[in-house]
Amino acid sequence: MKKLLQIAATGGIAIFIAAGMRVPKAVAQDPVTLAPIIADTAIPIIVNAVKPKPTGLVKFEGFVMHANPAQVTVKAKGNDMAIQTFSLSEQAASKMQGIIDKGGYQYGDKITVYYDPQSLKAMRFKGKPSRPL
Repeated sequence: MKKLLQIAATGGIAIFIAAGMRVPKAVAQDPVTLAPIIADTAIPIIVNAVKPKPTGLVKFEGFVMHANPAQVTVKAKGNDMAIQTFSLSEQAASKMQGIIDKGGYQYGDKITVYYDPQSLKAMRFKGKPSRPL
């Protein structure tokens, strides 16, 4: 009986060791050795090329706060804190006077102002005025 117990114990230990050697190593815990990604910072990445405007005018879209024949005050479309006041050119002033004669712009009317960025002078504007009250 003693000899049988020794053989069983030796065989059990051998099976346990063999099973331990056959188990694959955990890959998730092994540090992965990859080559580091090196980005060249000297070359800029162009996402979208800026096209120069042929007219030289800048567009400002928003809502009318106040409009008279000399100037128009507009609140930006996406940013309620951005308020811009534009003086009107002679051509835009005559167009604004015609609109004011018909009732004018009311608070909150949508308008697009095309202006000169150096002088902040509105050269032209587009927008449908609402009906007068």
